[in-house]
Amino acid sequence: MSVDIDKTGGGPPAPPPARPEAIKAVPVRHYGRYIAAVVAIALLASIVYAFAQGKINWGAVPDYFFDDRILKGVGSTLLLTALSMLIGIGGGILLAVMRLSKNPVTSSIAWFYIWFFRGTPVLVQLFVWFNLGLVFEYINLGFVYKDYWSSFMTPFLTALLGLGLNEAAYMAEICRAGLLSVDEGQTEASHALGMSHQKTLRRIVIPQAMRVIVPPTGNEVINMLKTTSLVSAVQYYELLKYATDIGQTSGAPVEMLFLAAAWYLIMTSVLSVGQYYIERYYARGSSRSLPPTPWQKVRMHVFSLSSRKGATA
Repeated sequence: MSVDIDKTGGGPPAPPPARPEAIKAVPVRHYGRYIAAVVAIALLASIVYAFAQGKINWGAVPDYFFDDRILKGVGSTLLLTALSMLIGIGGGILLAVMRLSKNPVTSSIAWFYIWFFRGTPVLVQLFVWFNLGLVFEYINLGFVYKDYWSSFMTPFLTALLGLGLNEAAYMAEICRAGLLSVDEGQTEASHALGMSHQKTLRRIVIPQAMRVIVPPTGNEVINMLKTTSLVSAVQYYELLKYATDIGQTSGAPVEMLFLAAAWYLIMTSVLSVGQYYIERYYARGSSRSLPPTPWQKVRMHVFSLSSRKGATA
């Protein structure tokens, strides 16, 4: 029988060190989350049950959902939103450039415009435009156009001016913030290359400022879509005006309000998707990897589930 002798100490070799036991990770129990989830589900269920048991004729909503008048109101709402935002964006860019101008006159005019239109409610502005005939009896543009103010200021023009000019004040601050977010070195380098001030704005500053301008502008578009409901006060027929008229004639006024709310949710949801893709487009120069689109997320989840099933099989 042979025994291995440790050359260093003359005795048997030392036993190998014992391996440490695996750490048993115990997940932290978040009981508060479970309780909050149960409470939230209970509240949601109680609200749904209350609406289901209420004295509301829910059958009237699908009956009028695709009514010709409702669809016409949806078209009028979208048209007014688009035209008002065009006026707001164009005026906002002009006011932002004027506000940043070194000319004290133009900068003061822009400041006063923004101060006035942001400081008064939209509904008040609509009523002012509608009743300016008390100040200007008629409008005279020479040989181009001449008519009484009451005939000239139609409900559509009142709504367009009231919403568009008010939006220009908010867009001016959004555009000004976007222009100021671009480093001044970009402008100095452009001027050093011989580019004019207008060309620098158009080719260098504005494209970089769009990354800051686009997200709040998308919010303003969605807000404008909902703000168009105020123009029913000046007798312009859009979605809410048509819905309330149908509600008065059909005997279902509250049901038609829910119908209008459903259409507003549909339109704002579509605009939110468009806003996401526009923001993703202008984020190309600032992010190393763009966030996945909703369709890409769905494909990732589907492929991950299929790969798991294949692995288990």
